[in-house]
Amino acid sequence: MNFQDRQKQVREHLATSRFEALLISHLPNIRYLCGFTGSAGFLLVREDRSVFFTDVRYDTQAHEEVKGAKVVIARKALLSAVGEWIAAQRKRARGWTIGIEGDHLTVGERNRLADLLPSGVRVKGASAAVERQRMIKDQDELGRIRAAVQLGAGLFDRALEVLHPGVKEADVAAEMEYTARRAGAEEMSFPTIIASGPRSALPHGRASSQTIAPGGFVVCDFGVILAGYCSDQTRTVWVGTASAEAHRAYEAVREAQQAAINAVRPGTRVGEVDGEARKVLRKEGLGRYFTHSTGHGVGLEIHEAPRVAAGQEEVLKPGMVITIEPGVYFPGKWGVRIEDMVAVTANGCEVLTPTSKDFVAI
Repeated sequence: MNFQDRQKQVREHLATSRFEALLISHLPNIRYLCGFTGSAGFLLVREDRSVFFTDVRYDTQAHEEVKGAKVVIARKALLSAVGEWIAAQRKRARGWTIGIEGDHLTVGERNRLADLLPSGVRVKGASAAVERQRMIKDQDELGRIRAAVQLGAGLFDRALEVLHPGVKEADVAAEMEYTARRAGAEEMSFPTIIASGPRSALPHGRASSQTIAPGGFVVCDFGVILAGYCSDQTRTVWVGTASAEAHRAYEAVREAQQAAINAVRPGTRVGEVDGEARKVLRKEGLGRYFTHSTGHGVGLEIHEAPRVAAGQEEVLKPGMVITIEPGVYFPGKWGVRIEDMVAVTANGCEVLTPTSKDFVAI
C-alpha cells in the first residue's frame, strides 16, 4: 500500500481548500492513509507533514504500522494531545483553520477540540475528501477484495450443506461463520443474514432462532473481512417445491440484477444503474416491491461511497467496486434478493462474485 502517495493526494486537496490542516478521526480513513489498524487515533495532515496520535496501548503497534507520519504517544486524552501539539506550534499555527470530519467527529468532541486550541485557530467541518479518494481502489486493494470475495463465496456452499427444514436460521449462520474463521477470515463484514419464510421479506433480517420451514424463500446475505477488506454477497434459495409465482419473482430479480450489471461502465451515473434494475421490475409488475437502493461501494467498510440509488449523480470510474443487489419483498409472505460485487474496469466491469445464480430448491 502506497500510504505516502495517499497522503500526498490529501495534501493536494489541502492546497486547493481553505484549510491549513485536516484532522482525520474516522478509523477506516486513518488506516487508508497511514496503515494503523488499532481502535484509537487521530491523524493530522498538514501540507508539509503528517502527525499520528494514539495512546500508550498502541505504542509498539503504531510504530510498526504507521507509515508517512510522525507518531505521538499520548499520556492523556487524545484530543488533549492534539490540542497541545497544535498549541506548541505557537506563531506558526496562528490563523490556521483545521478541517474535521463532520460525519465522524461528535459535536462534543468538536467542542472540546475547539476549547483546547489556542486563539486564532479555528475548527470547521470539511468535505468527505478521503472517502472520495477511497472510492477508487488501487491494484493492491483490488487484490485484497478479490481474495475476500473468493473466501466469502465458499460460505454459500457450506450454507447449502446445512440448510434444510427443521434447522434454525442461527445454526446455519453459525456454521457459515465458523467456516469463515477456519478459512482465515478476520471477522464477518456484518452479522450474517439468514432470513426464511415470511422473514425473508425483511431486507436486513438477521439470523434468528426461527426454524426453517418448507414453502418459502431463504435469503442468505453474508460477507467476510480479509486483510482489512470486505466482501458482500446474497443468494436466495427455496425450501420445498417452488410455485410458478416463486420462480417468476426469482427470475425477475435475476434479470433486473443482470440489467444493472450490464449498465456498469466508466462514465455511467450510478442513478442510471439503479434505474436499469427498476425498469425490469416495473415491467414485471414488481417495481413497488423493490424498497431499497440497488447497491453501494465496498472496501475497508461494508457500506461506503458511492451509493447506487435513484437520483445519485456520481459517475462510475475504473477502480470503483460496488454491489448490485436488487430485491423484491412481499410483507408477511417472502422476499428475494441477489447480490454480486462488481469492479468497474476501463471498458466495462468485472463481476467478482463467482457463485451461480441459478434457482436452487432444497
